[in-house]
Amino acid sequence: MPTGGEVLSSLEAVVLAAGAGTRFGGAKLTSPWRGRRLIDGAVSAALSGPVRAVTVVVGADLAVAQALGRDPRLRLVHALDHAQGMAASLRAGIAALPADTSGAFVFLGDMPLIPIDILRPLALALSRGATAAAPLWAGRRGHPVLFSRRVFPDLLALVGDQGAKSLLDRLGGRLALVESPDEGVLFDVDLRTDSPP
Repeated sequence: MPTGGEVLSSLEAVVLAAGAGTRFGGAKLTSPWRGRRLIDGAVSAALSGPVRAVTVVVGADLAVAQALGRDPRLRLVHALDHAQGMAASLRAGIAALPADTSGAFVFLGDMPLIPIDILRPLALALSRGATAAAPLWAGRRGHPVLFSRRVFPDLLALVGDQGAKSLLDRLGGRLALVESPDEGVLFDVDLRTDSPP
């Protein structure tokens, strides 16, 4: 079993950005948002975390890949079966990680206000033995979630559009909940009229 230091030195991040943004009217993640593109918020937060690299999973909108910067720590993965739902994108991202990955943050591409101050506390929770760690705001579990490699097989077996919610619900006390500094861990953009809290 990896030590706490080994866990912290081999973390990765996955940004799920393969959806079609149907409720938004399409081209959601490349739409302007606060002077940038919507996808930029999640990718920037992921790159700010204690991670070696960030894997961005694309699918329905290939313009997302073209919109990303040229940071050498960014990797692109195309989820061929993205239309099957969020689980397909998550499977593609986890499957693409290096074999020595100790854990993976999973970010959602339409959540642009993730507070970067939550990332290291989540990593510390994993290094202390948690199977997964998630931020908490006002009693609600948010994103990103950090998964230990111990549950990668479970993530690779997920189906449908619910992501890893059912897996997290089953973890019980093995899921560390970390208080977030703000409600950005809950805010996502579904419609063009959505605005920050």
